[in-house]
Amino acid sequence: MTGVMTSPQTIPALLEVRDLAVEFATYGGTVQAVRGVSFSVEKGKTLAIVGESGCGKSVTVQSLMGLIPMPPGRITAGSARLNGVEVLGCNVINGKDIRGSQIGMIFQDPMTSLNPTMRIGDQIAEPLQEHRGYSHKRAFSEAINLLSLSKIPEAAKRARQYPFEFSGGMLQRAMIAMAIACKPSILIADEPTTALDVTIQAQILDLLQDLQTETGMAIVLITHDLGVVARVADEVAVMYAGKIVEQGSVDDIFYRSAHPYTLGLKLAMPTNDPDKQHKLNPIDGSPPDLFAPPPGCGYCPRCPFSMKICDSRPPENFEVAVQHFSRCWLHHPQARISPAAPSIPRELYVGERA
Repeated sequence: MTGVMTSPQTIPALLEVRDLAVEFATYGGTVQAVRGVSFSVEKGKTLAIVGESGCGKSVTVQSLMGLIPMPPGRITAGSARLNGVEVLGCNVINGKDIRGSQIGMIFQDPMTSLNPTMRIGDQIAEPLQEHRGYSHKRAFSEAINLLSLSKIPEAAKRARQYPFEFSGGMLQRAMIAMAIACKPSILIADEPTTALDVTIQAQILDLLQDLQTETGMAIVLITHDLGVVARVADEVAVMYAGKIVEQGSVDDIFYRSAHPYTLGLKLAMPTNDPDKQHKLNPIDGSPPDLFAPPPGCGYCPRCPFSMKICDSRPPENFEVAVQHFSRCWLHHPQARISPAAPSIPRELYVGERA
């Protein structure tokens, strides 16, 4: 009944990560930020990694690209294979740096990710000069084409402007142009719509999907917004306390949720149902302290379905349906309740811990 979180193997995975573990040494102790994360993504597909702030989403993808500072960071275990080649801890494949060349990345805040003293076009041209050996003239010309591809009007004029002359949505488009400059096979988008209003968010998401259709690149989307996930994702991995607790197709996650944390996230979402608009259902409590992670399930103290075993033993990774996995003891054959019934009265299940 147990299984490994992975995509169907009819199509080889473009990126395959297995048992990734990352920690940070601090004055207060060692933070176990990522604890055995596994996932894969195929060409032309979008994997969304979802979870609340501090769960390890960004650290997971940054460690794959060598972006976490070492020290204090340290990759203690795991494997990451891009097109079958191990890249974890390596900056070079066939003489070329993977950052920008084979994996592009859109960061959370474009204003702090762009150099305020350089023209936008020069910044987009830089990876082409570094990775493709273009002359400055050719790279700048290609930067204009990329800005146009990113649907920025008057691209030639805008390429000669500085970041402070761009709006937030235009800055994000410029970041997308820079990320796809070298035609990477994977684009990592880390909270690409967080600072944008909903209209611009929709435009950015449509742009990413259009670019994916044109180039066939895979997208790894880091977000806490389930609305964004529902719009663009093919597969979803739900993270909590440094681990992936549920993974499956977008339909599995939204319509057949198998982990109590996923249920909690869904219940906390605003709804357009007139009978439910007056009330939100937040998840009580706080995430566990990753200086000393709990021996059992990290979600146990906040889980209304928790059982005695949840305190002491980490849950197995159960395959609840084809390619739908949940790391929860409720899927054990001997469990007496199901996470698919979130409306169970509290007095019925608190006794399970006894």
